[in-house]
Amino acid sequence: MSNPAYFISDAHLGVNPPGAVPDREKALVRFIESIKGRASHLVIVGDLFEFWYEYSDYVCRNHFDLFFALHELVKSGCEVHLLQGNHDFAYGDFFPKSIGVQVHKEIVVEIQGKRVFFRHGDGVAKSDFGYRIMRRVLDFPLNRWLFRQIHPDWGMALARFVGRNSRRVGESRVIKMDEYLHWGARMLRKNRCDYCILGHHHVSGIWNVENGVVASSGEWIKKLTYLQMEAGELTLKEFEA
Repeated sequence: MSNPAYFISDAHLGVNPPGAVPDREKALVRFIESIKGRASHLVIVGDLFEFWYEYSDYVCRNHFDLFFALHELVKSGCEVHLLQGNHDFAYGDFFPKSIGVQVHKEIVVEIQGKRVFFRHGDGVAKSDFGYRIMRRVLDFPLNRWLFRQIHPDWGMALARFVGRNSRRVGESRVIKMDEYLHWGARMLRKNRCDYCILGHHHVSGIWNVENGVVASSGEWIKKLTYLQMEAGELTLKEFEA
């Protein structure tokens, strides 16, 4: 029997919004340590960080314990994947080369005899039209290069300021789950998968759809929730901090 697999998303590490679980990054490190030696896979389905940008000679030191825990998890034989989110889409080669964590925009993984499709989920809902335009602006090569010219401390401060304001706007946004479920059902059919795992909307749940199952672990901010897959079945759980 295969070891269990674990899926989490939307930790947004680097900020502590109102109502957030205290010391939740330390709790995430404890969670990672708790599955070492008994997990076959850990998939982080986007927005691990509130903001991430890699420079040639700079890595944010505030997450050193997390980096070490992930590296030790990889060394234990666990396959670890990190999905790009809308807050941390600018990954370089730090995670693959220094930690052994594979980075993707989307991926299909064979787990316990099931085909599982993973994607963060930003921009897939029709109601995210404005975001799709903004993402193209942020991801434009010239704009990425211009941001790189800013001192890292200033760049991080600017990104946190923008993130705080976008979070206030996002709090009033209505989540149209039917759009995510419809898109997930299409991806299940397109990729011939049994499960579609999404993040982004922070809503936890497991939904049966036409072509399989769409699921989300929710978030690691106000609730420390995660998905566990064992014997080919998904369950939604909460980590006790």
